[in-house]
Amino acid sequence: MADLVTIPARRGKAARVRAGQHVRVVNTHGVQVVDTWAFSAADPTEWMAMDASRAWFLKLVPAIGDTLLTTRRRPILTLVEDTSGGAHDTLMAACDQERYGLLGVKGHHDNCRDNLHAALDELGLTIPATPPPLNLFMNIPWTPAGALSWAEPVSTPGSYVRLRAEMDCVVAFSACPQDILPINGRTGQTTEAHFQIE
Repeated sequence: MADLVTIPARRGKAARVRAGQHVRVVNTHGVQVVDTWAFSAADPTEWMAMDASRAWFLKLVPAIGDTLLTTRRRPILTLVEDTSGGAHDTLMAACDQERYGLLGVKGHHDNCRDNLHAALDELGLTIPATPPPLNLFMNIPWTPAGALSWAEPVSTPGSYVRLRAEMDCVVAFSACPQDILPINGRTGQTTEAHFQIE
C-alpha cells in the first residue's frame, strides 16, 4: 500500500493508478472540497465526464456502487465507500481566474483549473481543456424547482471516499482554494487534504 500523499492547501496533485487499485481521498480536516478528475492512462484526452456519468447512474451525485464514465462512455472510477455523508457535486465547474474576477477579486487568485494543469505537468501530461470535476465533499443543495445554493461541507475530519479504478488511469486533485463563498466552511481558511493508492 502506498503512503498517504498530501494535496497541499490551495494546490493540486496527480498520480497514476492501475485498473483494480483503489484511491482513498481523505477530507483531513472535514471542511475541504477536493476537485477530482480522472484520465485514461492510454489517452489523457479521454477523461471522466460528469454529463455522461449522470446519464448513466441517473442521479445528480454518485452513491456507493455507482460508476463514473469517460467521454467515450467507458467506466473509469467506481465509488465503493463513502464515510463523508455523501454530499458531493457534479454540476459546478472548477474555479478559475475568471470566476474569481466575477467574485470581485483583483489580480491573481489560486484556482482549481491552474492546480489541475500544474499537477498533470508534474507527470509530463498536458490536456487541451479543463474537464468539469467531480467535486468531492462539496455541498450544493438543490430544490425541486432546480435552484442551487452554496453550503458548507457536511464531512467530518478524517472522513473519506474510496474509488476503484476501472482502467489504468491518472487521477488528479485540487484542494480547492475558494475562500470567498462558504464551500470550504465559513472561516475562509482552506486546508490540505490527502489521498492514498491502495
